Amino acid sequence: MCGIFGVWNTNKQPIDLQALLASLGTIRHRGPDDEGYLLVNSSGMKTVSCKGNDGAAQVDLPHIEQVFEPRFDAAFGFRRLSILDLSPTGHQPMGNADGSLWIVFNGEIYNYIELRRELQALGYSFHTQSDTEVILNAYDAWGVECLDRFNGMWGFALYDKRKNRLFCARDRFGIKPFYYHFDGKRFVFASEIKAVLRYTGIERRPNDAIVHDYLNYALMDHSHETFFEGVHQLLPAHFLVLEDAAVRVQRYWDLNPDNRLTLPTDSDYAGRFHELFEDAVRLHLRSDVAVGSCLSGGLDSSAIVCVANKLLFSDRVVPSELIGEKQKTFSSCFEDERFDERKYIESVLAVTSAERNFTFPSPQNLLEDLQRLLWHQDEPFGSTSIYAQWCVMRIAARRGVRVLLDGQGSDEMLAGYHPYFDSYWGTLLTQGSLSALWREWSAYRNQYRVSWWHLIQHTLFSIAPQAFQRRVRANRGALGLRPDFSSKFQTRYPDENIEYRGTPLSKRLYQALVRSSLPALLRYEDRNSMAYSIEARVPFLDYRLVEFVFSLPEEQKIRNARTKFVLRNSMKDVLPEPIRARMDKMGFVTPERVWISGDLKDWVDDIFNSKSFAENPYLDSSKTKTLLAEHRAGRRDLGSTLWRWINLEQWRKQQILEAG
Repeated sequence: MCGIFGVWNTNKQPIDLQALLASLGTIRHRGPDDEGYLLVNSSGMKTVSCKGNDGAAQVDLPHIEQVFEPRFDAAFGFRRLSILDLSPTGHQPMGNADGSLWIVFNGEIYNYIELRRELQALGYSFHTQSDTEVILNAYDAWGVECLDRFNGMWGFALYDKRKNRLFCARDRFGIKPFYYHFDGKRFVFASEIKAVLRYTGIERRPNDAIVHDYLNYALMDHSHETFFEGVHQLLPAHFLVLEDAAVRVQRYWDLNPDNRLTLPTDSDYAGRFHELFEDAVRLHLRSDVAVGSCLSGGLDSSAIVCVANKLLFSDRVVPSELIGEKQKTFSSCFEDERFDERKYIESVLAVTSAERNFTFPSPQNLLEDLQRLLWHQDEPFGSTSIYAQWCVMRIAARRGVRVLLDGQGSDEMLAGYHPYFDSYWGTLLTQGSLSALWREWSAYRNQYRVSWWHLIQHTLFSIAPQAFQRRVRANRGALGLRPDFSSKFQTRYPDENIEYRGTPLSKRLYQALVRSSLPALLRYEDRNSMAYSIEARVPFLDYRLVEFVFSLPEEQKIRNARTKFVLRNSMKDVLPEPIRARMDKMGFVTPERVWISGDLKDWVDDIFNSKSFAENPYLDSSKTKTLLAEHRAGRRDLGSTLWRWINLEQWRKQQILEAG
């Protein structure tokens, strides 16, 4: 896990050395262990490898200022967080044996050991124990198709000296970031937006279209565009080629809706799921540094902790010195019982004997940390739940853990949120499975005490024409927006280009996976973890497991008003029964509504009454104040809408108005 940065002046202008050093310096937190550079003269295809002020002492390379000359028109920088192969041979930028290929790589290829054996059989030799060298040789052997063989998370840029081109790629789900700016003369890329902005010096202008999607649809990280004009992200499952001063972007992987699996019994589905899940956790435990796990007390993180415990202490898949006598777990807790999950966390700790590490986020601490949190995130975020995760990463770092497993992705695969019930009911209705629909309705009604009208209304809405659904969502999200701003984007529908054949439920899950939910959650996790130089890993997003889940019949995801049916079945005799049978869902939450109306009330009022808020080009100050009053009086539930207003204003002040 690291930070990468690069610039290629396609107009042959020389690299700005000081801007190069400063830009990579903005993401030092991503890799405090080493600092390396590759300088390139693309005309003569000459390369020079060197290091910076933080370069590891054991790396025998010259300092960049000793070898830099104006003839270099491309440069690649790297900040290393040592996770695999801690020796100096893991230094990046890394070249292959003959120096024809060079790479800066952020992430992990979990199946690198198996791929190395395969490449050795093809005649390739290896001089390191790193997964980075595997990527170089895999690209040499298989070209672009090497991406199909990788199981992991990555954002990398590979300079092919033979073809004088840059090959960049991002993993299938976007676990690791890749941002870039290209104006036809200069291509700049980095792991975080701040580094791109620092080098380019382009004016910091908000991307109004993305701001609209955030305010109106609660969407983030759903597009190749970012909140900053001129800065783009390489979308998940895409690669980019820069060649002859032109950029080409292409998708290399997608889920196949025609891949449908039929097995004889529920036990067969559960057995296959367990097999894939355990192997995913096993691969994600590969490390040369201390490993721990997030533990919220929910189904997903508890499954990881329990399966990992067996792999760590029965199968011994990780050297004992990296674990200690107990698995280390990290949890966010609250004194307010409505938001506290310690009773579930304690049940997992009881069966695993894992070490507990608790953190207690507070509204006062949020205010103290908010500016730093905003800076690390680069872009607005949709809820204060991100702060609970931030606090978890902090205590993990203090405990000396550098790799942390987390349960991200399961909800989007296995229908973990309540709105997915609507789509499942719609699926049963469109399939004519009326007896199954009646069974699901009855089970849900018994569990949650809703009316029949509620069930009918939600079922019909899930299969209503997309245009109607858009209008309803837009009407909900447009609260508080300035009319001129809202009307400017009244025909903008961010979900209109998603094409996936399938049932209403499978379409909704696919949309959550690639557009509406998971991308933002992965951005939060990457920035929160890297702020504390921690590598966060998400075993549920092993692509083999995802492909398997999307091939399952819908009733393996929801049955009898219970989500994640196949996961629950696979965890019999693994999870404590109170957790396996949990019907509620919290995760790393914060008491956002309580805080905003209580301890943070004065702070919120100061924001709403500020001059900059009155001049906000997106929000109607008078209207938002009225809505805030109605929310506090209990006459209207604004949900996360209120936080988006607050967070956008804080982001504007830090990243746009006050940025130097």
